Parts: sequence; C-alpha cells; structure tokens
Amino acid sequence: MSESAIQIIARGLRAPAEAAAVAIDSDPMLESVTYSILEEDEDAGVWRIDAFPTTGEEVEGLKSLLSGHDGLTVLVEKLADADWLAMSLSGLPPVEAGRFFVYGAHDQGRVPPNRINLKIDAGAAFGTGHHGTTVGCLEAFDQLLKREKFERVLDVGCGTGVLAIAAARTGSRIAVGTDIDGPSVRIANENAQLNAADARFVHASGLNDRRVREHGPYDLVFANILAPPLVALSQDIKEALKLGGVAILSGLLRTQERRVSAAYLSRGFILERRIHHDAWSALVLRRVG
Repeated sequence: MSESAIQIIARGLRAPAEAAAVAIDSDPMLESVTYSILEEDEDAGVWRIDAFPTTGEEVEGLKSLLSGHDGLTVLVEKLADADWLAMSLSGLPPVEAGRFFVYGAHDQGRVPPNRINLKIDAGAAFGTGHHGTTVGCLEAFDQLLKREKFERVLDVGCGTGVLAIAAARTGSRIAVGTDIDGPSVRIANENAQLNAADARFVHASGLNDRRVREHGPYDLVFANILAPPLVALSQDIKEALKLGGVAILSGLLRTQERRVSAAYLSRGFILERRIHHDAWSALVLRRVG
C-alpha cells in the first residue's frame, strides 16, 4: 500500500479523457485501480477522471499515463488514511436498472418490494452495478425480458457475477459465467450463494473451455469486457450463440462503437440497440446468420 491515500484527478475535453480511460483499462499494471469518468461541465465540455490508486506503482503509473495525454491537466491529492475502496463503495447509492435493484450490504434496509434485488459484494472484482457498462447491460437485459425468455445464458468476463446472477434470478435455466481472474470467479460464486441464484462461475481463459461449451449453444451472451477483446472474440461469441441469439456487449466507449459493431455485423449479426451512460456504451446485437 502507498504510505498515504492518494486521489488523482485529470480534467480535459472528452476525446483525451476517453482515450486515457481506454489506456487505464488496457494497462495490466492498473487493472485493480478504482476510477470513474464523467462529464463535469456540460457547457464547457469538461470531462473528469477520478482515480484511487492503492500502491506506489499505481500512483506513478497513473501519473505517467494521464500526463501523457495532451489536453489533460492532472492533479494529485493526498487523502487522510482510510480504506478508500470500502468507503467509496459504502457511499454508493443502490442502482436501479429496469426491474433490477443492485445494492451492497450497507443498503440492506433500503431493498424495495416487487423488484429483482441483487446484493453484490465487489471485493476485488469489477462489477458492483454502478459502472455505466454494467448498468447498460442490465437495462438492455430488462428490455429484452419484456418480450422473450433466455433459457441458456453465458457471461464472459463475469467479474462479480452480477449479470449471470440477474439471468438466473429471472428464470434462466442455465447461467454460466467465466473469468480469467481467479479471485473474481470466487467472488462471483459467493455472490451467487448470497443471492440464492443457480448460477455457476468457472475460471477459464476462453469460450472453448469444455465447461463453457457443454452448455451451449446459448440464447444470450453477455460480454462486459474491453473493446479489443470484444473484437477478437466476435467469432467465438457467434459460435457460442444459437441462430437468433442475442449478444449484449459493453466495456467500450462510445467512440469505439463503430469498430466493435463492425466486427459483429461482418459475422452475421444485426445491431438492435445502443445504450449510453456517460462515455460508455452497451450494444445489443442479434445473430441472424
């Protein structure tokens, strides 16, 4: 841990801020960093990144990365000693996405009736439900559930497992999640138990793993990862889906929509819907070929 808690703030126009967010997500050394990106001043077109590194290496890595993007001003502030990840999570309000209500232990008393309530412990995994990509996936899923059912669901890059758990809680007979990160798989399985959800999570490096293939073809595939692996996995996701099946893709910025959607359109998908939250995008595509 760093000797003092640090917050790093970067401000600038949308393009360099989004480019910096992509760079953070793509840097293996920064994969555990908690950060947010949002539009701070709509009239002035100012976007802001807030990052909370927890090690000296992350501090230096973020300073170097953010300073390397022209148009961003970078400010480093020392904070009082605290468990900032835990505090930031405890201060987050519950998330409402259609029929889904995602909350942490601190909001146990605020759970509403007649909703699909999902209690999610983030731990070291990504996907509390607060990130724009996860919210977009849940909203897209909620809209689809109004007109169709999904018996078999796969969640690629499951993180905390919130998406597969949402599927299991809404009637999917098979809900499988995969992640290349072992601790995330453990946390996802714990969250499934916490929510009495019949969802199973496996530590796997790809969609060709036997434990993934044996339950296919799937009616729905979630992939809330990054734009480059979304493109690289386009053929594998197609093969995992039945004809007429749906892919909900996120983890990409609005500026990356064209690149990702083009990869899927060329493989026999049609784009049905886009959902935007801040700089982030979720795409709903259906396999028709």
